[in-house]
Amino acid sequence: MILGVCQWLSYESGIQVGLIRAIFVFGFLFGGIGLGLYLILWLVKVVMT
Repeated sequence: MILGVCQWLSYESGIQVGLIRAIFVFGFLFGGIGLGLYLILWLVKVVMT
């Protein structure tokens, strides 16, 4: 993904980045929630840094 959210979330949570990316893609394809959640987490990342 473009904004570095998965890498940041992996660093913060200790979960493998590949698993996080798979969850976002799955969420985007089945229900569209992945994109909205990705953008919200990007805002959180920007505010925290």
